[in-house]
Amino acid sequence: MLLQSLLSLILILGVAVAVPAKEKRVHRHSDLSDHAHDDSTGFQYDHEAFLGKEEAKTFDQLTPEESKDKLGKIVDRIDTDKDGFVSHGELHQWIKHRQRRYIEENVLKHWKEYDQNKDGKIGWEEYKNTTYGYYLDEEFDDVDDKSSYKAMLTRDERRFRTADRDGDGIATKDEFTSFLHPEEYDHMKAVVIQETVEDIDKNGDGKITLDEYIGDMFTPENGESEPDWVLTEKKHFTEFRDTNKDGFLDNHEVAQWILPGEIDHTDNEAKHLIHETDTDKDGRLSLSEVMDKVDFLKSSTLTDYGGMSVDEGHEEL
Repeated sequence: MLLQSLLSLILILGVAVAVPAKEKRVHRHSDLSDHAHDDSTGFQYDHEAFLGKEEAKTFDQLTPEESKDKLGKIVDRIDTDKDGFVSHGELHQWIKHRQRRYIEENVLKHWKEYDQNKDGKIGWEEYKNTTYGYYLDEEFDDVDDKSSYKAMLTRDERRFRTADRDGDGIATKDEFTSFLHPEEYDHMKAVVIQETVEDIDKNGDGKITLDEYIGDMFTPENGESEPDWVLTEKKHFTEFRDTNKDGFLDNHEVAQWILPGEIDHTDNEAKHLIHETDTDKDGRLSLSEVMDKVDFLKSSTLTDYGGMSVDEGHEEL
């Protein structure tokens, strides 16, 4: 389980930018994995958090022997004091490092795409024209869901203006990073909350009902019964998320849900991975313990984060 968890942890999402495409809502775990963190249904979250999305895809092409060899090299890199074990602190720092690396590479990728005049900055008009230019010329007339694309444009502009702290209409590298990854910046939290409410609040009253909350995650088909996890989520809504017990989630309650203060999810994931993989319960991981868990994982989830490479003669960290 731990290996799966470790492999999942490297998967660091971030908010991807399409041309144009509907943006995914920013979740509190968005930079670790897109998958739900539920070991009862699988270990994709842990796998991606440990390896990262892109590297996990690489592992999909490897044989079991090649996967073990590459995983061994990754474990060696995590073991910074070279004592032959991976401690909680080393794993925590590794996960944080991969998270930062993913964000940096994701921003660089999009920076090259949107900095059309190569002046080292990205203006709102530059971004808008690159993303929506063709559709703007037609006023979205050839798009089936015209209102959705207009709403996307409005959302992008609002997020861009918030990220543009000096209000000059031009994003520096740091401002553009906060635009793509608002969950990483305190001054962007209000935007993250607003976007979350807008995505789930189907009747537009500015609040989230229980039905809207569940409907965002599960829609039964052909008389399908609700799985147990839906019942659990209903309990979470009524007992924990709806703190004032009025039957709705307001902005403050949504903030507590998706941006829960001082909780360090990379630290929690490191603890979880060690708990699941540390068979002798000494609080650290040996290479043999990690290798013993390989069979619990799909090799496609071993190393998929941020283009990480640990091939012979080339170690990219």
